[in-house]
Amino acid sequence: MNLELSDADEAFRATVRAYFATDYPQEILRKLANGQTLEKADMVASERAMSAKGWLAPGWPQTYGGTGWTVAERFIFDEELERAGAPGVSPMGLLYVAPVIYTFGTAEQKARWLPDILSARTFWAQGYSEPEAGSDLASLRMQAVRDGDEYVVDGVKTWTSDGHHADWIFCLVRTSDEGKKQQGITFLCVDMTTPGIEVKPIITIDGGHHLNTVVFTNVRVPVENRIGDEGLGWTYNKHLLSHERTSYAHVAGKRRQLQSLRATSAETAWGDELSREGSSLRRRTAETEIELLSLEMTVFRALAPLTNGEAPGDEASILKILATENAQAISERALELAGPYAPPFFPDRHAADWRSGLEDIPAFAPPAVASYFFTRAQTIYGGATEIQKNIIARQLGL
Repeated sequence: MNLELSDADEAFRATVRAYFATDYPQEILRKLANGQTLEKADMVASERAMSAKGWLAPGWPQTYGGTGWTVAERFIFDEELERAGAPGVSPMGLLYVAPVIYTFGTAEQKARWLPDILSARTFWAQGYSEPEAGSDLASLRMQAVRDGDEYVVDGVKTWTSDGHHADWIFCLVRTSDEGKKQQGITFLCVDMTTPGIEVKPIITIDGGHHLNTVVFTNVRVPVENRIGDEGLGWTYNKHLLSHERTSYAHVAGKRRQLQSLRATSAETAWGDELSREGSSLRRRTAETEIELLSLEMTVFRALAPLTNGEAPGDEASILKILATENAQAISERALELAGPYAPPFFPDRHAADWRSGLEDIPAFAPPAVASYFFTRAQTIYGGATEIQKNIIARQLGL
């Protein structure tokens, strides 16, 4: 595997870096650098800026608006986006449901949904987990009963990320109880303004509102919103999850977090723990950096064979485990550095002056603590680590 970048790749990097330094909305970068929480309007502005440049969907086939970039160019773009401190895209539409739509959807569905996703006119949520169907997703119960040209949907989805911002939600629903539990599951797209949908907020342990419970009561959904054939939703779901699990890597973002950790350590009033000889935090941080290098090599191996929007294979499970555990390790190092300033205290960080009245607390501490608590979920959502290990074991014939 040749990891050397060509002159053309380096020229591409320079172009991308210049874009984020000048043409990308700088106010968004300033907000994140200030530790602020972004609003939906910020995400819309970010994605529309990249869409206008034609850079919002590097992984899509060119037929549907993808960039046609090589795997190296896609990796460079992700690196430069995270190096600049820009937010990643909202993945539910661009990374998760879009590949299902352009792979299995009808021509009408592609024309209806893909342009709005690509232009950031619509945002999507993922309706998978239920109160009694999390890691064992195939045990889902939400019913969709056919009534002429519509399905009548009843049930509950939970842990729905950004459901309060979504215009559409894609759901796995049960259309039959016959056969194995993986059978009888259908992939259905639902307009969030449809009567009978109620979104209830879930405030997470980091003090934020990222998640929701979505209740469906006699929600009527046109049959034309079904992706593919009835009862084959599990097949389409596996395609989607392979894209989802490779989206967690964020190697450049993790490297930037570690660089920031070192800079912060050098500025702390209690001394630079990451430079002190014999420091246990220094040793653990070095171990975390080595794990990140291992993750980066695994990303190269997983992405190298892929071209033009193809789905990754089961190696996505390896990436999911490595990436999420490394993310947790980085957040743990930041928590250790914060020391006595790391209680579970979460000020409202929407305003630019969120630090007002908190001058005695190091600026990095509240965001670091919130990140630590939020990151605990990474080894659960998108398929728990235990599930990923089962997938790997099956591939090895164990």
